[in-house]
Amino acid sequence: MSKKKLFSAWTAVVILVSSLTACSKEAGLMIPFTDSSGPLGYVAGTDIPDTTADLFADSLCIVPVGSDTDTDGNLDGISTMLVDVTDQNVIYANHVFDKVYPASITKIVTALVVLNHADLSDTVTVSHNAANITEPGAKKLGLKEGDKIKLDTLFTSFLIYSGNDAGIAIAEHMAGSEEAFANMMNDEVKKLGAVDSNFVNAHGLHDKNHYTTVYDIYLVLNELVKNEKFVDIISTKSYKAEYEDKDGKPVNKEFSTTNRYLNGKEKMPEGITVIGGKTGTTSKAGSCLVLYSKGDNGHQYLSFIFKTASGDALFSQMSYLLKLINR
Repeated sequence: MSKKKLFSAWTAVVILVSSLTACSKEAGLMIPFTDSSGPLGYVAGTDIPDTTADLFADSLCIVPVGSDTDTDGNLDGISTMLVDVTDQNVIYANHVFDKVYPASITKIVTALVVLNHADLSDTVTVSHNAANITEPGAKKLGLKEGDKIKLDTLFTSFLIYSGNDAGIAIAEHMAGSEEAFANMMNDEVKKLGAVDSNFVNAHGLHDKNHYTTVYDIYLVLNELVKNEKFVDIISTKSYKAEYEDKDGKPVNKEFSTTNRYLNGKEKMPEGITVIGGKTGTTSKAGSCLVLYSKGDNGHQYLSFIFKTASGDALFSQMSYLLKLINR
């Protein structure tokens, strides 16, 4: 396709979307742009990808690149976003198209693949690889090689407690290897229009080739909160997991959420009920948090902060961000 034809085609699509939605940063719908050549992730000289059309049809909020520069001295995360899902209105957006490391926020992408493709009644046998994560500080469920656990139990524990060993076990069970599962993750997010991400594992332990943007994570979370199973899990404060070891002996463990709003370590802002979300922390990613909340006005909200200096700073800033809802 010539540049002239490409520009005309892209312009026509934008005009069509604008006429259907009458949307702006203030009024709603988010479509990613990086420059005048096309949508985020678009490669010049190729046709506009089908995922772009799907993204338009989903009526998401528009944040043109260059406009996502909201600043507030109380918010120092590298990328921050707050969206009113009910009104499709962007309340705050700062550097939402910048490349970031997602840490355990990755696990919501794994959840998308599981909920779209897995049979949760399956039994998973834990491999040596899954049971022997060696990275210092990696959070684990404490699975042992040969343990047999229902995928539903494994998946629920994985999201609530953020066990990285569970992520490997899920990936190997569903796809045969971590690499094959990561390919599924990348394919799945592209269907949502999330084209500026690359995932290489199911858990989020650091890899320089494992990255995303806050906008892409918004697309994923926006889809997941439509799923009752996902919302039930992320809103759970603690969970009792029951499974068997390699010898068939029962194992019982209880896992508590890493979400401070749910475990009572952080007070919810007045007028806001935090339904649930996902935390993530590595040395490279910093402290990250995504939330699904509801306001006393009946509206639903998604909020995102990536790369703050500490967990304390993260939750303090998230509370401040959520207070913007009622200003």
